[in-house]
Amino acid sequence: MELTYKQGYSLQPFHFRNQSIRFPPSLSFSLKFQGQSKLRRVVKMSATEVTNSRISYESFAIKPPLHPTYDLKGIIKLALAEDAGDRGDITCMATIPFDMEVEAYFLAKEDGIVAGIALAEMIFNEVDPSLKVEWSKKDGDFVHKGLQFGKVYGRAHNIVVAERVVLNFMQRMSGIATLTKAMANAASPAYILETRKTAPCLRLLDKWAVLIGGGRNHRMGLFDMVMIKDNHISTAGGVTNALKAVDLYLEKNNLQLEVEVETRTLEEVEEVLHYASQTKTSVTRIMLDNMVVPLPNGDVDISMLKDAVRLVNGRFETEASGNVTIDTVHKIGQSGVTYISSGSLTHSVKALDISLKIDTELALKVGRRTGRA
Repeated sequence: MELTYKQGYSLQPFHFRNQSIRFPPSLSFSLKFQGQSKLRRVVKMSATEVTNSRISYESFAIKPPLHPTYDLKGIIKLALAEDAGDRGDITCMATIPFDMEVEAYFLAKEDGIVAGIALAEMIFNEVDPSLKVEWSKKDGDFVHKGLQFGKVYGRAHNIVVAERVVLNFMQRMSGIATLTKAMANAASPAYILETRKTAPCLRLLDKWAVLIGGGRNHRMGLFDMVMIKDNHISTAGGVTNALKAVDLYLEKNNLQLEVEVETRTLEEVEEVLHYASQTKTSVTRIMLDNMVVPLPNGDVDISMLKDAVRLVNGRFETEASGNVTIDTVHKIGQSGVTYISSGSLTHSVKALDISLKIDTELALKVGRRTGRA
């Protein structure tokens, strides 16, 4: 038995008992048959594969953030394989001659910041390297409702195969970029950050979209910054104990990393400052968590936050966290904090409505009828 499809996208074969089963090359999976022990084959996503995948970021308008093990090409392969299953696009195979060539146009159905253009080119190239893609906009540009901002030309079969995967990524990334742009503008002079509240396996793409929207990136993961949060503090027996433990660990392991410590009260802020005044420490930033107090009228009280900023007095970077929305971020940004972090940039984003249409005239007619173009 061989499970495969013919759409310009090949899967790596795995042989078992004279059967050829094809899986994407960067998946981990297991097979188990009744009465037999588990047969397991694990393939890791690795930075090495990224290096060898011929992905060059040099031409990108805004480059993605760095990650030591994230396999962007593997994520693309996984998304395509998820859509294709074991048969491929049976509707395309039934209705579209394989060698028919067409043009399809990207259409914005609402105003926003477009993101994912560079990624879309990578996806089209993965499906069919002969596809030609042209854009009138670049990542980070504003698009208005009804604008045709790009086109792809080549085999209709392969364009339609790539369509949904391209749009799923672009719509999510554009939604993140659009909200980030609004938040970043409102937060000034503070800088807006996202958090680790990203979609599983899409962290690099979510954080890339934040950069495209004009925000800045918080830590990528657990590995690139020390972030002492409430659970660490509680387990260590207090703020001072946690700070001592971190400084000792970094020194012992000869590591130089940024260190952020979460504080929830003015007393904890003072404790961090006292520790830093008595000891050489690696602390670089103090998080001021939930010091923005929501009021019944929908406004926020930032007096505690401003008091904390005054206590720190520029000795460390500061980061406001909690009760950050598009309605409150401007006021928070006037408190004097360095950064404002918001999980909402990625964990509850509204996708930007974008379509890819071969018959754009009919698509625009339908869009006007439904108020979406």
